[in-house]
Formats: sequence, structure tokens, C-alpha cells
Amino acid sequence: MTDFEAIDALLAGARQEVPLPPADVRRELRESLNLSRSQVAQALGVSPSTVGGWEAGRDPSGAVREKYAYFLEGAQAKLAARTEEAAGTPGAEYVVEPETDADDADQTPDGTGETGESDEVEALSAPRPCVLCGMPARHQVAGFPQHLDPADCGTPAPAEPDPVASPVAPSGREEPASAKSRKPPSAQRDRAAEPVRVVPVGRRMQTASQDPDLIGAAVAAALEKHSGDLEAATAALVKRAIPDAMALLDETRKGGRYDVVAHPWIPEVLRKQSARGADRIWEARPKWARTELPSGAHEVTALDINGAYLSALKTHLPIGQLEHSTGFDHDRRRAGVHLITPSEWDHDAQLPNPIGNRDEPGPLWVTEPTLRLLLRLSGPKYGLCDPPEIHESFTSGATESLLEKFRVALKDARDRAIAEDDEVTLEYVKAMYSKFVSTMGESNYNRELYRPDWMHLIRSQAFANLWMKAYKAHEEGLMVVRAMGTDELHVIGDWRRVFPEGRGVSEVKVKEMYTVGEDVDPADAGEGDD
Repeated sequence: MTDFEAIDALLAGARQEVPLPPADVRRELRESLNLSRSQVAQALGVSPSTVGGWEAGRDPSGAVREKYAYFLEGAQAKLAARTEEAAGTPGAEYVVEPETDADDADQTPDGTGETGESDEVEALSAPRPCVLCGMPARHQVAGFPQHLDPADCGTPAPAEPDPVASPVAPSGREEPASAKSRKPPSAQRDRAAEPVRVVPVGRRMQTASQDPDLIGAAVAAALEKHSGDLEAATAALVKRAIPDAMALLDETRKGGRYDVVAHPWIPEVLRKQSARGADRIWEARPKWARTELPSGAHEVTALDINGAYLSALKTHLPIGQLEHSTGFDHDRRRAGVHLITPSEWDHDAQLPNPIGNRDEPGPLWVTEPTLRLLLRLSGPKYGLCDPPEIHESFTSGATESLLEKFRVALKDARDRAIAEDDEVTLEYVKAMYSKFVSTMGESNYNRELYRPDWMHLIRSQAFANLWMKAYKAHEEGLMVVRAMGTDELHVIGDWRRVFPEGRGVSEVKVKEMYTVGEDVDPADAGEGDD
């Protein structure tokens, strides 16, 4: 065989590896079918830890890769069939929506990004309050009542309900459960009959266009202005991070399905009690350390969770102004803040309390991510606690993709900066998303967006994400030693088999390593034995 024949034979036998979905999708597909890692591992002829590695980001190869791809493809088909069946079943209340690409998250079915006459727009038999302004609307978009013409849409402020000092009825006796069950959620929700005042709707949808590289252009302009001085260019970019983030938000919202309501009416619980005080929302920030460790010396690794706030931009955010409701039902199609009484937490020796470090008992106002985490942990899959008791809520129709294009634009710029060792762009992007989150409440630095509800929800989502990483570490056999803030997780054990290492948003990096405890002298260990 000649050299060329050998090359031809090599090319003829070469096969392109079958593609696999992202790691988080792999786990989601398995869990959506209520399958354990052991079941999947047994079917594929591998160990459960191997399946766990694939779901953490490692890719199989060879024949087992084809079998795993076949399983994932079948899982997707089965879930899609369930979705179609649920959509065609009369009276079905919830339908599982298939995953969409981030670039297509806000596009209408015709791909134009403009709201036209399509399956997403439906005429209502009777007017319903618009999710953006609360005034009667005769159409709904993707299931949410909304004015099709921006000129018809205003933002009235509903009359605020009487403050609820306690979830207990005025008589001091709790309302019977039978009476609560007779009240449908729609009847419990208070809607404003008369507008009190009208404020500007905010950041309107615009015609979709080819997304320009605003971040790259800003960095290039700053470097040129400062004659290539990296430090001066970085300082200038960080200083203008807030207005630049708002410009990027506007650009990424072009063609979006919903308006960004920039200055809605805000209930009293979301307003600061004093100029330097805080509002009444509890964000469930963790500050937990394990109280007891096994005897002996242990090496602890402090892991830094990359881009915690950037990842938290993917959360269910209320679209319009918040509406008040009472009752114990949670509508997953809405998001906001909730007055709840959390259940007891009996696992503080191994895992932090998902409600955070809170000393005083009783009801408290929490955000949507915290409530969803508590409900998730109370379900049959986890069974770690009882469900919280919901007393009242301020919510609006919600979507998880409202800031998705904004998040993806920042993430892509961050990834490119890391790959190209571009510290100027990296610091600029970090400042954009961190300041965007911290100034969207009552801040003098950002007058373009006043959404304290979003600020609390995004922060709480970061805390919830950290809690889930702590739980994952615990389930994979690591010993969780400490969980702090949004991005700090201390563990004992081989963490690299659980978390991928790197600087990417889905990866972790080592912050520090230290030793706790002391080695036990065998002679000392034997003292007291007969």
C-alpha cells in the first residue's frame, strides 16, 4: 500500500463524533424522566460516577459516546412527545416548553422578532389587564395579556392594599382550610380598577437589527483615546460601565417579545424604610460554616464560582408591574416577592439553610428564586424540608428569557477576553454586569432603570445557585465546610471530579487551600485503652 493509499484508507475510516447536548441539558433530560444515574449507567455499561462526569462537562468517546447520544436523543423525543400530548389535552393547565437557543429566545415564530399576527398572538374574548400597564387589553402574546400598539399602553399604579401585619386573620383565628381552597387564585388577586397615576412605560421594543459589537467598539475607542495605556483605558471603561450596560440592554432587547418596564409602580415592601436603610426583602444570603469536622487534619479547598451574578441574570423576572394576591398557591407562570413562613431546617450540620442565616422566626418577605428553591427542596425528589407557607405575594407575569440576550452578549465577551488574555475587556464586562445588578434599585448612579424587585431576584438567584452547588458537592461525596455570599464554596475531597476547573462561567477556580484540624498521634489515640 502506497503512502497515498494509506491516507485514503485513514480518511475513509475516519468518523465524525456524534454531537452531544451541553452538560446541564444532559442532566436535565435524565432528571426530567425521573431516571437515576445508576439506571443510566447500567444501561450504558458504565459506572454512575462516569455518568456524573459526563453531566459535569466531560465528554465520552468511541462506542459509548454513540450509545449515550442515542439515549439523550431518545430522552428528548420522549419529553417532546409528552409536551405535545399535554398541549393537546383539554384542561391541561401547564405545558412543558422545549428549550430554545439563547439567540432565538425572544424571536417570534416567523423569525423576524416583531410581534405580528402569528400563533403567539391571540384575541381575547373579554378584555383582561395588560401585564405591562394593568389596563384592559384585547390580545395576549405568548399567553400574557398585552397591548399590541405601544401607544395604547401606560403604566398605572394600583392602589396599595392595606398592610398585613401578620398572616393571621384579625380575629386571631386562622381561616379554615376549606374556605381557602374555595378561593380560586384569580379571585384572590387584587387588580386595580382605577389608575392612580401614569408613569412612562420605559424601554420600548425596537425593530430587530444586526447586533453590533458594542463592547468591542467601546474597548477599542478607550484604548485609542488613552494611547494604548491599558490601566487608563480600563479605568475609563469601568467608570462608564453603567450607561454602557444600559445601551447594551437596549440593543439586545431589539425585537424582543416584551417591553422592559423601567419605572413601574413599586409596593411598599420594596421601598427603603429610610434614606440609608433597607427595604423588607430577605435575599437569603448564605453565611454558613460547618460546626463539626471529623478528627484529624483535612485539606480544604476554597472554590471561587465564576460569574455568579452573570449566571444569575437567567432567572424568572416579572415583566410588568407587580400585583397583589393572597393565598397559599404558587403560580409558576408569575414571579415577584412573597411573604412566607419557612419550615424548619434539620440539615444544618451538613448543608446551609436555603433561607440563609436568619435568627428570628416567623414570616418574612422572600424573592421568587428563594421560594422556588424551597418548594423544590420540599418535593419528592429531595424531601429535605416541608413546603413553606405562602401568605401573600406581589407578582407579575414572568419569563426566564427577559435578559437572556443581554446575558449571552456579556458572557460571550467575557469568554473571548479570557481566551485572548484581554484583561481590559474582562474588567469592563465584570463592571457592566455587577454594576447593572447593584444599581437597578434605588440608586443615584442609574436613573434609567428602577427595578428593585429585579435586583433582589437576581441576587437571590445567585445565592440559590451557590446552594445547589453545595448540595451537588455533598451528594457527590465531598464534605462541604463553608458557603459564603454568591461565589465562595469550601470543600474537602477530590472536587475536580465534581466541578470542571477553569475561568469560564460554568467552571470554578481555586481561591485558596488551607488545613483544618490536627493529625492525631497514634500513641495519643490509644490512651485510655485497657
